[in-house]
Amino acid sequence: MGEDLSGHHADRIQAAIASGAAAKSALVASWRRSSSLHRLDPADRSPPRYLTDAELGEARQRIEPLIRAAQSSLDRLYFAVGGVGCCVLLADRNGVPVERRGAPVDDETFHSWGLWTGSVWNEESQGTNGIGTCLVEQRALTIHRDQHFQTRNTGLSCTTAPIYDHEGNLVAALDVSSCRADLTEAFASLISVAVVDAVRRIEAENFRMAFPKARILLAPVTDKALIAVDADDLVVGATRSARLALGITQHCLDKPMPATDLLGWAESGHEVLAEAERGVLQRALARADGNVSAAAQALGISRATLHRKLNRLDVHRSH
Repeated sequence: MGEDLSGHHADRIQAAIASGAAAKSALVASWRRSSSLHRLDPADRSPPRYLTDAELGEARQRIEPLIRAAQSSLDRLYFAVGGVGCCVLLADRNGVPVERRGAPVDDETFHSWGLWTGSVWNEESQGTNGIGTCLVEQRALTIHRDQHFQTRNTGLSCTTAPIYDHEGNLVAALDVSSCRADLTEAFASLISVAVVDAVRRIEAENFRMAFPKARILLAPVTDKALIAVDADDLVVGATRSARLALGITQHCLDKPMPATDLLGWAESGHEVLAEAERGVLQRALARADGNVSAAAQALGISRATLHRKLNRLDVHRSH
C-alpha cells in the first residue's frame, strides 16, 4: 500500500473516532481503544511481535488439554477453508496463536503477515484485528481488510470466535485468516459459520475430556448447553452455555446438585427411588440375558424376592 493510501486509512480512522461513532459502532469503539487506550498509530507498519520459542512452549503448555481436544476440529476446519487460501489459527487468551493449519505453498506469505504460531495478536499490540478484538469483546466477529486498525493489516480478512473451557472461562480464540484480495465479506460470513461450528465441537470435546468418568447430558435449552453428571446423578460440571441458560454458578457446583432438580425433572422421593430400583433390576436382567435366577444371584437376593420386586415395579422381562 502506498503512502497516500496509508495516510488515507489513518485519516479515516481518526475521523471516525472524532465523530463520536464509537457509541453506536463496535468497530469504531475498537478503533478508539486502539488509539486512546493502547496509544497505537494506525499508520504504523511494524510487524507483529513474536514470542521466544521458550515463551511459546509455555503458552502451549498452559492450554495443552484444549489443544489436544481441538486437533480433529482444526483439521476439519482447515479441510473446509484451506483450499481458498485461508489458514487456521488457534490462539490463547493472550492472542498468541499456539496451533496452526495452512498450506505449505502459502507458508512464506502467511509468515510475512505474522499469521503464524508465536506471533502476538492482542488488541494492545496490533489494534483492531480478528483475534485480539474477539478476545476483548468475547464474541464471534469478522474484521475485514480496512476494518483493521493498523494500515499494515488492511490486506487481511480475519474471522474469529471465542472458546470457553469446561469451567466457562474464556481461554482461547479460533481464527480463519486470509490475505487474498478477492475474499468478499459475503464469503467471510460463510467462513464464520464454519468457525462457530468448529468452536462448538472443540468446547464439547474439551468438556468431555475434563470429565472422563461422568455422563455428559445435553440440557434442553441450547445446543451447546452440556452438563456432566456423576454416577449418583449429581451435577459435577457445566459448560458456559449451560451456566448462563440454567443459572448455574460455581457455588452451585461446589455442593451436590441432583441433575433432575437442575433440569426441572424433579419427582417425589418415592418415584425417584422406584425408578432407580427399576433401573437396577432391568440392568441385572439384561446382563443375565433374562434369566431370573442368575439375575437374583447377581443382586444377592432370592429368586422369590426378585419376582416380588418385578411385579411391584411392573418390570416386564423381554426374554
